[in-house]
Amino acid sequence: MKSLVVALAFAAAMSGAAVAQTAETATAQAQEPVTVDEIVVVARRAGLPIWTVERGDSTVILVGAVTGVPRDYEWRPEALEAATLRAQRVLYPIEGRASPADVFRLIWRIRTITRLPEGRTIADYASPELMARLEALHAGERSQGWRSQPPMTQSLDLMDRTGLARRGRAVLSVVKDKARQARIPGEAVGIVRGAELVDGLITAPPETYLPCLDATARAAEAGPEGAARRLDDWSHLRVAAVLANPLDEALNLCWPSGDPDIAPMLRQRWLEATDQALAQPGVTLAVAPLRVLAEPDGVLDRLEASGLDPSGPEWKAAP
Repeated sequence: MKSLVVALAFAAAMSGAAVAQTAETATAQAQEPVTVDEIVVVARRAGLPIWTVERGDSTVILVGAVTGVPRDYEWRPEALEAATLRAQRVLYPIEGRASPADVFRLIWRIRTITRLPEGRTIADYASPELMARLEALHAGERSQGWRSQPPMTQSLDLMDRTGLARRGRAVLSVVKDKARQARIPGEAVGIVRGAELVDGLITAPPETYLPCLDATARAAEAGPEGAARRLDDWSHLRVAAVLANPLDEALNLCWPSGDPDIAPMLRQRWLEATDQALAQPGVTLAVAPLRVLAEPDGVLDRLEASGLDPSGPEWKAAP
């Protein structure tokens, strides 16, 4: 069952991204003149971290998105919808594209992902401290199958204990819906091919995702209360607190965000895309992962170092 879930989730994510991209790149209709000051004010009322960067006659509005926002969570998407309708173009996160061959390859090699090598257990990889925490998390369970699971697969199981909402009205979907309705042109800042994602899963040694397992164990220990605190910090613009939350750290360190080849490429593409947007006149609204924007030496730090002034909530942790 775990193998089937992993394979189907991969296939659904890849195929859904390709369909969404087709709709987003529709030809733009004529836009009404945009008052930059007005759109900036509207965006800042959205109740989520947003920064504005200006260079000459170019304005980029960076929207710090997080995953796992439940449908019933109140974060006032109306203001973000209004800001989207006034923008002239939209930048979306990197998308994945997989072919049927990629999916079949993943299914064919699924045992590589879900089981450790013959005769090995998680104790052969995890530190004694992490092993003790895993023992506590699995205490009372009749099945001991978790001991033969690789770190990445274990992290998927433990993620179910964190309170992370699997389905919800995330920032990305809100912006996509409005942009699609108004035929505002948009594009992903980059593409990751399915072969690249599959290669990382199949060839990476188990210890690659030990940091992911460690962070997910801490997020599971914090439970639903930790997930709720993360969303509360996000909607109240406490950016550094969001990044320090165990659940947010786990999502960053686990696949695919934590893939050692994909992670640097993702960050570099956002730096390039922001710089390119600042070279175009008008307003660009960009929906980016909050961590990519606000982490040390992230997009906001780089923009500030280049002499620009990102206007918005404080993103740096207190000394």
